[in-house]
Amino acid sequence: MDGDTLVETVRERTATELDRLGSEKALVATTAAQLDREHVLSATLAAERRAAATFEAWADDEADADARAAFEGVAATEHDHAEQVVALLDDPEAEADVAVDPDPDPLHAHLRTLDSTPERVAAGLVARPLVSSRSLLQVINFFVNEADEAAADTVREFRAETDALVEDGAALLETCCESEADWERAVDAAVETVRIAYDEYAETLRGMGVDPAPVC
Repeated sequence: MDGDTLVETVRERTATELDRLGSEKALVATTAAQLDREHVLSATLAAERRAAATFEAWADDEADADARAAFEGVAATEHDHAEQVVALLDDPEAEADVAVDPDPDPLHAHLRTLDSTPERVAAGLVARPLVSSRSLLQVINFFVNEADEAAADTVREFRAETDALVEDGAALLETCCESEADWERAVDAAVETVRIAYDEYAETLRGMGVDPAPVC
């Protein structure tokens, strides 16, 4: 196996979950149906800060030098995204309500349990971006509908950087996976990450009386 094959395998095994995570219901789930500018930004800010905290924690104890550098880079990017989201808030003081390290959601709670390099790279640099890209697309769509092109453009940049991580993760896996067993663990970790994100999404919607399946 190689990095590109792993990405395709993850996409294929989680096609339904990824498709649903990219629906317009994504913001309903992340904002508890409070679809206004401040709640959308607050949810986005919390997501960026959770990611920064996860990658910082990994960088602190990662033995592989290349992976550690990658984790440090992602943490810095996520911090930068968070600062840009704060700048978009109508009331920047309100950002004090969003903890610097919010309680991890099920996705990040899962990520923080991973300790092998192949699992972390596959889950954090392949699966998480595949999930996050879909969430960010709905944030972009929200701001386009609100005729706030400045905010939409900012989140487009976030999404482009997030999408680029998948290719970076695929390349890094080729240096840190030393056996077929490593590749298998990497695939399993990535698939599980997407499914955990989807399960949270689906459970949240069902709790609100909303069917997570698309209406045909």
